[in-house]
Amino acid sequence: MNGPGGAAVPGHRPANEFDHPVVAGLYDVLDPDRGDLDLYVALAAEVGARKVVDIGCGTGVLALRLAERGIDVVGVEPAGEMLVVARRKRGADVVRWVHGDATALAHDDADLATMTANVAQVFTTDTAWEETLTAVRGALRPGGTLAFETRVPERRAWEAWTPERTYARTDILGTGTVEEWIRLDEVALPLVTFTSTTRLPDGAEVTAVSTLRFRERDEIEASLETCGFGRTEVRDLTYAPGKGWLFVARAV
Repeated sequence: MNGPGGAAVPGHRPANEFDHPVVAGLYDVLDPDRGDLDLYVALAAEVGARKVVDIGCGTGVLALRLAERGIDVVGVEPAGEMLVVARRKRGADVVRWVHGDATALAHDDADLATMTANVAQVFTTDTAWEETLTAVRGALRPGGTLAFETRVPERRAWEAWTPERTYARTDILGTGTVEEWIRLDEVALPLVTFTSTTRLPDGAEVTAVSTLRFRERDEIEASLETCGFGRTEVRDLTYAPGKGWLFVARAV
């Protein structure tokens, strides 16, 4: 699965850890393999989606892949610098970009809403999570689909979040060498806190402290029912078998 977090300027408090111009600009280069998105493209075809809302769209990789297939796409992202990158890409003019979170969405008639990678786990409180699910339900038509993934807590993915096991060095043409690593700070389940560091070619280090919530399957299913979703299917992640769940929930 994708790395657990990003980075931000020390002493700066951006919208989230990805809201930094340098980190946002390097994001696609440092994480070029987005095969994890294939399952969402396939799911859009499976449900016959004509309109999709991508929550936490980042630099717009999934949004643009769907738009290329003639789908009407809304990309929602709280980190403005990530949207700057997304809007510069070819085909970006056909996507509607929203700077904000799911609560910024108006009631709509989307066929599919997605939260890829770790988006669903950044909501650490019950209130934030339920507000998000309720907002997503409002953006979907009756019978529309919400799809998102989370890591299986029992797999204890955080045990691999050490500098030794996460260190990566990337030589970028025209930029120089960029280094990345993650340090686990605290495990207080269901919350896991860690620090991400990106060392830029000039030696400057960009850091951020992030927390993810590892919810159990039954907890997630109960919250979906509370927030207006009916039948929920839980699938394995095709790109990371046994490591996470893909929730596919139908709006009632």
